[in-house]
Amino acid sequence: MRKILLTITAGISLCVVPVKAQFNTVAAVSNRYKVEILQTVTDNTELTPESGTSVRETSTDVLTSDDTDKKMWMDRYMSVSYPLRHIRITSPYGYRKDPFTGKKRFHGGLDLHARADEVLAMMEGVVVKVGQDKASGKYVTLRHGRYTVSYCHLSKILAVRGAVVHPRDVVGITGSTGRSTGEHLHITCRFDGENINPSVIFDYIRDTRQECVAALAGL
Repeated sequence: MRKILLTITAGISLCVVPVKAQFNTVAAVSNRYKVEILQTVTDNTELTPESGTSVRETSTDVLTSDDTDKKMWMDRYMSVSYPLRHIRITSPYGYRKDPFTGKKRFHGGLDLHARADEVLAMMEGVVVKVGQDKASGKYVTLRHGRYTVSYCHLSKILAVRGAVVHPRDVVGITGSTGRSTGEHLHITCRFDGENINPSVIFDYIRDTRQECVAALAGL
């Protein structure tokens, strides 16, 4: 196992995003973090969003490193976040058996296992809508560049319309409001208004983190 221990302090840096992703985000790094990246990769590593990496963040008063390359990669690593601290997909995007009718129906999002969990912003963005309806229950919609992401079936909304959010900011608590058979987090994603598979953003987060881990390991 290779362990890399770095310390960083507050700062703002432009997130270098591949053109094809087009998220157009700015990474804001939280105050005084000690970030420890653990990398363990084996031949039978399960391909999940967190495969091979984990991150632990704790408050620290240690001075920042003078190594600008390490800080750059750490800022980039911290510019993205998964929406939950533990990711397990319970129902993928696409056609499935509707849990209410039993008929084949298109599922326009991803369902994640959740139990009263904090819902986190995945990148810097803006809260464009909050509300409640019969289908989505309580929901929050964030805009990240040309992408919009909605978190649905929440038990609590912890964001206000027009607010700027940063990666790992808590925007709600998971629940089972609306058309739901049980507690989970339902995520939908749109690109230029067209519904797409939210796994596009999950893949971007995974690739960004893996790139940063590899770069830090080589320093």
